[in-house]
Amino acid sequence: MRQPSDNMGKVRMIPGHQLGRCEKRREGGSGSPPARDIVIVHSSDLHVDNDYTARIHGGDGTAGLACVLCKARSMSADLVLLAGDTFENNRLPPDWLTRTAGVIVGAGIPVVLLPRNHDPAVPEAVYALLPKLENLHVLGVTHDEAIVFPHLELEVWGRAHRDYGDMMPFEKIRPRRTRWQIAVAHGHYEPAPDRSIFPRPSWLIGDAEIAATGADYIALGHWNRAAKVGNGRVAAYYSGSPEYTGTVNVVRLTRSGDVVVTQAQLDIAREVAPLYIPE
Repeated sequence: MRQPSDNMGKVRMIPGHQLGRCEKRREGGSGSPPARDIVIVHSSDLHVDNDYTARIHGGDGTAGLACVLCKARSMSADLVLLAGDTFENNRLPPDWLTRTAGVIVGAGIPVVLLPRNHDPAVPEAVYALLPKLENLHVLGVTHDEAIVFPHLELEVWGRAHRDYGDMMPFEKIRPRRTRWQIAVAHGHYEPAPDRSIFPRPSWLIGDAEIAATGADYIALGHWNRAAKVGNGRVAAYYSGSPEYTGTVNVVRLTRSGDVVVTQAQLDIAREVAPLYIPE
């Protein structure tokens, strides 16, 4: 969702700040508990481009993506989730896409990408120009709506944007088939959205739809800031744009069945000067 602005507000940054903890413990599940925790890094709204984002990073529009993947690699993350608007648009030149592919391959970590309103999975999308990458999984392109990682006992699902029109990210709910399930969506959260009102924000996501997923974690994109949303029945979080928040969300699926969500600081060029507020 990020757009150029000279007044994007203040950021409250506390090193090691924990966004929240979902105290829910998975009931049942198939087989015995995993031998270790699963670590997932969630980010969104990176807007890889050759213009605005590039200027933030001294000309390298892939630098934000590289920073996120570098952090994930340093944490030995099992997976990276990019919850929409990874690319600024579908008109990027081939050399920038080749450079992006190199960044993703170099990370050596599985990456799940959700196409959304800036970079929907239309026939002329950037995904057709990206080289085939073994560690890149694009919902709606390389996979339809779900990807299963058997060694993690994890399924990641989400509805890709296939055009530039409005849609309901959680109009259809996917039944659980694995021990762990994560849903990915990109849109605007309102506790009880009224879709009969116009004009209104597009791609609305409400409390009832979040809860209905029954997922262990919902990775959200579209907001610049990081935030926990929903009514608490499901752990649903926006990661925010990394150049704005200076962080990524770290999701830990524990052996005991808990879902713990924290923020990890990034060494990244910022759109706004960080504001440190003592506790």
